[in-house]
Amino acid sequence: MTAPATLDSSPETPAADGGRGSGRRFGLVAVAVAVVVGLLLGYAGGLLTPRLTRPGDDSVEAGFARDMTAHHAQAVEMGLIAFQRATDPEVRTMGGDIASGQQGEIGTMQTWLRLWGLDPTGSQPRMAWMSDGASLVKDGLMPGMATPAEMTKLRAAQGREFDLLFLNMMVTHHLGGIHMIDGLLDASDEQDVVRTAQTMKNTQQTDLTNMRNALKRLGG
Repeated sequence: MTAPATLDSSPETPAADGGRGSGRRFGLVAVAVAVVVGLLLGYAGGLLTPRLTRPGDDSVEAGFARDMTAHHAQAVEMGLIAFQRATDPEVRTMGGDIASGQQGEIGTMQTWLRLWGLDPTGSQPRMAWMSDGASLVKDGLMPGMATPAEMTKLRAAQGREFDLLFLNMMVTHHLGGIHMIDGLLDASDEQDVVRTAQTMKNTQQTDLTNMRNALKRLGG
């Protein structure tokens, strides 16, 4: 897998409302299409990968694929909200990039599970595949995931407050995701899974650098 291509925000054309409404609607459609394309490419990438072994239902690889799918799903939601609502153009673009990129990775992980003959959800508790996983789950949430109250606050925020809140929440989200990826990298010898997980980590580390720089620029 490769890191997601940058999605430029839609240009705003002068109009009675500054063209902002129509530009944002067009941009949201564009990023929604990009998310779907990313998902399809992720499925294709998983299908094209030769597989000599099949991890079992309680394997590290299956647990990671299931849990990281759920973890990514929240990042996709947050990214789409940011692409639609962020005031700062860079933050808006970051949201679109994260949404499309992580949706593609969801496609890859779900394809693995199908190729292994496994259900999308298993019988193991969240994070059971990771040695310290049980202690990392707080109120049913995996590392870095936002609480329902935090998601409600994000949806209600406006302007610069929204931009800063999104960046801070996504930094926390990525840090939790990287910890999970490290758990997979320490325990798995499935070459394609390890390679894909390392790409995920590299992408999220780049995102972290960009988001922290944006926080400094915005005074957050």
